[in-house]
Order: sequence, then structure tokens, then C-alpha cells
Amino acid sequence: MYQALYRKYRPQTFDEVVGQSGVTQTLKMQLQTGRLSHAYLFTGSRGTGKTSCAKILAKAVNCEHPEDGNPCNRCAACRAIDDGSCMDVLEIDAASNNGVDNVRTLRDDAIYSPAEVKMRVYIIDEVHMLSLSAFNALLKTIEEPPAHLLFILATTELHKVPATILSRCQRFSFRRLMPEDIAGRINECAWREGIEIDQPAIALLSRLADGAMRDGMSLLDQCASATQGPVTVESIYRCLGLAGAQSTVQMLSYAADKATGELLRLFSELYAAGKDLGAMVDELTALCRDLLIMKTAPRSGMSLISGVCSAEDLNALLPKFTADALLRMTELLQQTASGFNRTANRRIDVELCLIRLCDDTLTPDVQSIASRLSRLEAQAASGMLAAPAAAPAPRETAPLPQPEAPKTVAPAPVPTEPDQFWEKLCVCVLPQIGRDAAWLFRPEAGDAVLGRLQNDILRVYAKDNFTLGLVKKYELPLSQCAARLLGRPVRLVAALQGEGDQASSDSLESLLQFAQQHPDIVHIK
Repeated sequence: MYQALYRKYRPQTFDEVVGQSGVTQTLKMQLQTGRLSHAYLFTGSRGTGKTSCAKILAKAVNCEHPEDGNPCNRCAACRAIDDGSCMDVLEIDAASNNGVDNVRTLRDDAIYSPAEVKMRVYIIDEVHMLSLSAFNALLKTIEEPPAHLLFILATTELHKVPATILSRCQRFSFRRLMPEDIAGRINECAWREGIEIDQPAIALLSRLADGAMRDGMSLLDQCASATQGPVTVESIYRCLGLAGAQSTVQMLSYAADKATGELLRLFSELYAAGKDLGAMVDELTALCRDLLIMKTAPRSGMSLISGVCSAEDLNALLPKFTADALLRMTELLQQTASGFNRTANRRIDVELCLIRLCDDTLTPDVQSIASRLSRLEAQAASGMLAAPAAAPAPRETAPLPQPEAPKTVAPAPVPTEPDQFWEKLCVCVLPQIGRDAAWLFRPEAGDAVLGRLQNDILRVYAKDNFTLGLVKKYELPLSQCAARLLGRPVRLVAALQGEGDQASSDSLESLLQFAQQHPDIVHIK
């Protein structure tokens, strides 16, 4: 029966453990000097060697012929522990044995002397899964165990282990493995198994392992079994459903250029090709993170990047973004990834995220506003912003004519239908309008709201007071969309139909009457 590579090449001595020299050297020294503790706690992220070191320690304390603190792996005790037939070395899964009754059974059996080896060893994996009552039942045994008993606890969530347990154990922290450590082990195992793999593929697998040796070995096993020929970067992308470095760089380049259509087209092609949406968002997040580090820490940034793309691609993308924009994009991608477990359609979530990456005006929060301001400042500093047009020279104002007699000026007629600019504006602003007023800006609304653009003034006429209140509620998005369509600021004036121009006429009439009554203040010819 085929055995997984991470099981087949599990370390058998402390010297074979990769990347944990601080832990292994201390354990070897304790074994050589005989200053062993009665309880150990191994903590660290997944795949860093906690369980492997626990099994090696269990063999080392029972080995008949230890070699510099390492087990010989040849004596009867070592062979029995390796094949799981030793009844005195028990590996317990705390996730399925987390009750107080399970701990009581363990405590009752612990008093008996070992039958086959020198010491009875209990390896409790994922110990944080024990209930509080189970921890309390274990306290006294861990504090004062029999001389023949050794506890080795392992956990990935140290904060869930009670302080009373921590104080009774020697704690060893297993660090995340560096990519070069994982790459060396993958290269060695591939050579032993006769797997053809090139160096770029090894580097990619070590990066995807994310500090876990077991993940790196499992990825090598998966890609080697799915490929007929040698394992390459392209075959890894195809096997794992990844978009790839070039596609990720191209997507972010489209986002920088505000090319929403091109970005959605590329995403649709990748989705149709079976690329994993979660992996795609993770790659975009890693690329944004690398760019943000390069932007904020240019001197030491290259040593901190994840390697999702080459240094040439990073340097080409770097001038297109500000630090605020990269921070906003990274947070948006992380929010999208965290919401995958609560959504019914991941594709829609990713598409909405990509649209927001291209247009920061669609998310009117503080982070988006700061990103837009930073972009404008960068454009102004580089001279990309055009200088404002010079104001026309002031001209003399002709004196007001003397009216023959005061008369009421009729209001200008309200447009019977919106002009072409108003129709474009309704289409632009509709995604930013709430459900309570969205119907007003659709064609089926009729003449409920009509608009007319005069110079840089957008006059919006509402049919009744209720409609006028809704229009005034959304004055800001209306003004912003109008300014974006025209490329210049626009002032919005909202009024009831028949009253907007009437107010202007009444103001003119009042001005004429005031001038007639006070000729000493205003000279009228």
C-alpha cells in the first residue's frame, strides 16, 4: 500500500528534524545528562515537527543504545514504538478523548509500571481540546507523576491551555520553517523518490507550504502524482488550481489602470479554466502585501516579500500605487476571503471585490477617501494634473435698465423629459442609490424626477415634496457622478417642478423694486 511522503520521510532522530535546532539541541543535552523533565509542552503552528519530536523523545528515553541523545532506531524498543506495537507509549488524540472520564482512565493506568520499556510515555496531541474539567483532573498527575511516567503535550493554540498546566511543563516553541529549509527537504525527498522537479517548482512549493514542512511534502506528493512528466511551475499551477504569477500581476495591473472590463474578462477566463477562487484572492493579497512592504520599507523590503512574483514585476507595478491604495486593496481582499464561509456565491463576491479594486469611489469610507487623496497628491507632485484654466478678465457691467412698470416674470418651463446628460447621470448614479430612492432614477419613474444641465448647474425638479426629500438625500452622489462625467465640479439645485426658476424670477423682480425705491444707492438708467 502506498504511503504518503510526509509519513514515509518523517524524521527518526533529532538530527533529521529541519529548522528546529534550538529545540532539538536542548532535548539532546537533557537526554545525555539525564536531566529530563516529567512533562513537556510542544507548541507551534501546524507541520513544524511537534509530533515528530514527541515520538523521537519517546524512543530516546526508552532506547537501549542511544547515540548522543538520538535513538538508535535498531533496538527492540525503538522498533516497537515505530510500528505502534508498544503498549507503554500511547499517542492520544485530545480532540476525540476530551472528557473527564477519559482523563480519569489515563490517570488510573498511569500508576502501573511499564511492561516492555523503561518509561511509560503519554503523547497528548492537540491538548487544548481537553475540557476544563479534564484539565483539572490531569493537574495532580502532571505535577507529581510516578518516576516511570513522562507526559508530552502538543498544541497549536497555546492560549487555550490553562496557566495551571503551563506552569507544570517545560515549554518548547517550534518556529515556522523558512522557505529554504522546506526547499532543501523537498529536493532531498524528490531525489530519493526519483521525481523530476526543477528549482523554480521547488521554490514555489516551499512558498505555498507557508512554513509547514508537512504541507510542502503533501503538495509535492499531490503534484508528482498528477503529472506524467517532470514537475514544473506550470504543472503546479494546473494541479492546484492557481492563477499563476503572470495572471496575478496582470489582474493587479488592470486594477491600477482602472480597466474594470479587462479585469473582469481575465477573471472570467481564469474562472472558466477551473482556477480556485480562494487561491486567486490569496495570491492577489500576497502581491498587494509585497507591494505595500516595498512601498513602506524600500531598503529591507526585498528580504520580506513572499515571492509570489519576480522582483522585476514588483518594480514595474510599484509606481502605479500609493501606500494608502495598497492598504485599502489588501484590507478589501482580506474581507472578501474571510466572507467566503458565509456566502452562497463566491464568484459574485470576487467580482464585486475586483470592481471595487478598480474604482475606489464605490466604497465611500475613510480608507478610500485617503487613497484618492494620496493619488491626487502623487499626480500633483509629478505634474500630471493639468493647471486650472485662467479666469476671464473682469468686464464692466452695464447698468440695469429702468423698467417701465413692475411686472411678474413668468417661470421658465420645466423640461418635459430629461436631456441626454440626465439619462447618463441616472445610469451612473443608480448603483449608489439606496432602495428607497432607486426607482426615481429608472425609466419607469416617468416625470417624477426631471433634470436639466445649464452650464455647471444641474437643476433637478421633483414632482412633490416627498420626492424632493429623496432627491436632497442623495445630493452628494448625484454631484459626484455629474462631476465625474463632465470632468469638472457641478453644483446641484433641487426644487419642486415649477418653483426652481420661479425663485430666480422673484429674486430679480425684488432687486428691480429695491433699485427703484432707493435710487440714491443703486443707479438705474
